[in-house]
Amino acid sequence: MKKTVFFAFRGDPLCFIHVLLNGLDMQARQLEGKVILEGEAVSLVAEMARKDHFLHQLYTKAKEQQLFIGACKACANKLGATQAIEAEEIALIGEMSGHPAMADYIEQGYTVLTF
Repeated sequence: MKKTVFFAFRGDPLCFIHVLLNGLDMQARQLEGKVILEGEAVSLVAEMARKDHFLHQLYTKAKEQQLFIGACKACANKLGATQAIEAEEIALIGEMSGHPAMADYIEQGYTVLTF
């Protein structure tokens, strides 16, 4: 099976919608498409968790399908997003000075795509 991991850096919801849509599409096609929240994207969790946010349904579906590997521990701390991420039960990860290491996923056979 082909494996892809999306490293989402941008905090723009109009960009992040493509991460969600592609991850869900890959899942529907029996392909592995996982998501790691990095950079400003960690701040989107609090927004998407709100039921009135336009990405809430896609976000909830992605969570239900376990597409999120985790969120960057260092960026979450720096941007004040740790509490919201923990409340949403998304793992805080960061084996490379507090940040997720892309090399770890490449070694596991993932193709890394950045958004």
